[in-house]
Amino acid sequence: MATKTKKVQETIIESTANKALGLVTKANDLALSTTEKVVSKSIDLTEKGLDLSSKIVKKGLNASAKNQDFVFNTLETVKGKAVKFLPKFK
Repeated sequence: MATKTKKVQETIIESTANKALGLVTKANDLALSTTEKVVSKSIDLTEKGLDLSSKIVKKGLNASAKNQDFVFNTLETVKGKAVKFLPKFK
């Protein structure tokens, strides 16, 4: 009788252990898939952010170049006028 009870207990323990292992495996799979989705989404959003930053920097550099040209053109105009009118004051 003791042997039969021991086998039943082992069977219950094995059954419970197998169920627990199955649940842990499902939880692990869920955690892995969720992590993969989060990482993929993060990488996609980072790429979009970098593209946007790149476009903004390019536009900023273009605007800066235009402003620089404007300043130098203005300086050239002032220089031309100064060269023209300064000799009159000597």
